[in-house]
Amino acid sequence: MKRRAVPGVRQAEGVAEEIAHHDPYWPAQLTIVAAILLALSLPEKLTINPYWILPALEGAVLLALVASTPWDPWRMHPARRIAALVLIGIVSAANLLSLVLLAHYLVGSHVPAGGRQLILAGAEIWITNVLIFAVWYWEFDRGGPQGRKLAEMPRPDFLFPQYTEDYLGRWSWRPGYVDYLYVSFTNASAFSPTDTMPLSAWAKLAMLVQALASVVTVALVVGRAVNIL
Repeated sequence: MKRRAVPGVRQAEGVAEEIAHHDPYWPAQLTIVAAILLALSLPEKLTINPYWILPALEGAVLLALVASTPWDPWRMHPARRIAALVLIGIVSAANLLSLVLLAHYLVGSHVPAGGRQLILAGAEIWITNVLIFAVWYWEFDRGGPQGRKLAEMPRPDFLFPQYTEDYLGRWSWRPGYVDYLYVSFTNASAFSPTDTMPLSAWAKLAMLVQALASVVTVALVVGRAVNIL
């Protein structure tokens, strides 16, 4: 059924199409691919055996998501979004498991070996932490990429600096994937928010979990691996 033309709808459609063009899905999809490849490069003892099961499952879900990428900026796709969140959750759980196994190996082993390999594994886990939380923030803030394309967006979960100044766009400004990647990197490297503050409870908890994982990776895993050398 064709939508009736009403005053302001054509202008809103143009805004939605422009946002859809500047906030595409492929950066988040490439991020998931990078996280899967990093997981494949980890030592087998830091993953579920056989080591290829989780990456294969993640790859299958990712291919289905890529094939079903929506092109209509007005139409919501709740089933696809649930599948995307499940995929992100699997990748996050796999990375957390690798961190726990690596920390257990370093702390529990009396004669740890392969210090260089451990440093590399710790770096890969930290990078994956940055990448996957960037996708979490991008997928959840203001209803996700679909919600941010609507004229009436949900309330923000993050207070970006652009929201506070009229000349920067204020509430008409829309964040893109790079903005969430920056938030994720600064939170993981500073162990706390920098210029972008979390507003909602889920955003605060997500940044807390990411910062905690980053602290463990840097202070315990990488630090111990350097001592082994």
